[in-house]
Amino acid sequence: MIFMFKINTHLLIMLLLVFSSCNDSNTTFPDKAPTESISNPDIEIIPSEPLPNGAINFSHFNHLYNEINFNGKKVGIINIYSEYPNYVYAIEPNEGFACVDDVSRAIVMLTKYLELYGDNVIALEKLKNLTEFVLQMQNQNGYFNNFIWNDLTINTKYRTSIAVLDWWSFRALWAIESAYPFLKSDVDMSNRIAIASEKLIINIKRDLPTSYLTTEVINTIELPTWLPGKSAADQSAILILGLLNNYIRTGNNDSKILIDHLVKGVMLMQKGDAENYPYGAFLSSENLWHAWGNNQAYALLRAGQAFNNQDYIDSALMEIENFYPWMLQNGFAEAFWIHKADNNFVEVERNKYPQIAYGVRPMLWAATEAYRYSNDDKYLTIAKELGLWISGKNDANKAMYNPSTGVCFDGITGPNEVNKNSGAESTIESLLMLLEIEKIK
Repeated sequence: MIFMFKINTHLLIMLLLVFSSCNDSNTTFPDKAPTESISNPDIEIIPSEPLPNGAINFSHFNHLYNEINFNGKKVGIINIYSEYPNYVYAIEPNEGFACVDDVSRAIVMLTKYLELYGDNVIALEKLKNLTEFVLQMQNQNGYFNNFIWNDLTINTKYRTSIAVLDWWSFRALWAIESAYPFLKSDVDMSNRIAIASEKLIINIKRDLPTSYLTTEVINTIELPTWLPGKSAADQSAILILGLLNNYIRTGNNDSKILIDHLVKGVMLMQKGDAENYPYGAFLSSENLWHAWGNNQAYALLRAGQAFNNQDYIDSALMEIENFYPWMLQNGFAEAFWIHKADNNFVEVERNKYPQIAYGVRPMLWAATEAYRYSNDDKYLTIAKELGLWISGKNDANKAMYNPSTGVCFDGITGPNEVNKNSGAESTIESLLMLLEIEKIK
């Protein structure tokens, strides 16, 4: 069975114009709350032009974005945390104030901005400066450190910042390869992107165990063993997107082979089908599905089209046309865990909250990509329904994005409860959603 539903397109337009009441006093702070407010007293901020606003308000992004001198270069950074009600910057005491993860998000966002609005000098300058930051964060070992402290030293010790085979290195690859087509006229920058990318990919090919595509059973679920972290399909999706851009740029067949191996592992993480729970959802790792960073369907659609591989495409469409409508009808979740019982899968635990833009954006992107591929209105319908989350059709019954300020709240923490902080991840992921909504209008 294929789950379908109807959407009122007038409601979409109306809700996109609704903005949140930012003076509500009921504030819920994140689980990992920054404990130190900072004004970056040690950092010389270089004045820069704000990114222009059009149909989308980039004011809060402009607030989070700064240009600084770092390792003798002018770079762009994104302040990670921004706290309600005044949206002052904050620092996470174990990590730092800026990171490759969020700068890389911003790079991808700016490439989408340039694709939609055309060449813009200010956007290109910010893209270049943010790319410079990522390049400066590459460790001598070829991987990337993630965080910097507000004294501009690199955090090389904390677990989320070590230069290893992990999220931030994959996201850095996706970012610099996304930026390359827009910066290729800068010979020095384009050469350095190519060198950094090659150095990283050599490491990835060496460290991923793709020689033997074996499986194992954990928590009753058959899993691949050759993905990052053995079965991390979520990380694999980001890596596929970076490698795909590299392949398009270089034609390197080794990147294509690695993508094929990664896709095989991701497809093994797909469980259920059109008739059976969890209706074609791609698990994130082991027996866990989580919403954030669940880019598997989008990555497989992109790779399937690039390599004319219908199996990749059909696998992605299975999740989009079955699991997404099921979730829209039954309510969003932050995460769930499944076991296999006989020949079926059953849910054994669920976390409903928090619900965040980073959890909805990957589904929206996959649905719009499915529509572009197929020109089938059922995918457009799914995409528009997902887009309503940011406008107020959610468990909080509140618009998460305020078009008068550009603020996107950090998440929904319970029925009618919103975390009104607005950090880099939420801001950029909401802009990635809004840019995609603009494309499909």
